[in-house]
Amino acid sequence: MDSGPIFRRLALCLALLTASGMLVVASPGDAQAAAHCPGRKVRTVSFSTGVVAVYKRGGYRCAATLAKKPGKQRTMSVSIRARGGRAVTDTGRFRRHAGPVTVYAGQRCVWVKGRVGGGSADSGWILC
Repeated sequence: MDSGPIFRRLALCLALLTASGMLVVASPGDAQAAAHCPGRKVRTVSFSTGVVAVYKRGGYRCAATLAKKPGKQRTMSVSIRARGGRAVTDTGRFRRHAGPVTVYAGQRCVWVKGRVGGGSADSGWILC
């Protein structure tokens, strides 16, 4: 019996598993945000100590602040505000992320802010 086809299939499966594992390792922060925010990612606001990921699903917008170096507990916050509405905020001492926070925006612009330790960012009005 020829074992060549079996070894080729085994090598192909191993290559696919390795490639899929590399994709997961390449973007752990995005995976964390996606696990919390429904919809598709529409914007990322970067700053020195983290990023704010913004997602959209229907008329809803969701945001989460992710630390660039997770592990150490520190002050983090995320807020999102639809134009004409009040901000929805999550603030505290976290290891990996603050949020998610969700607001109904419909067709209105949103403003997001994020902070991790001493670094922070705000987007200005986006997704108009």
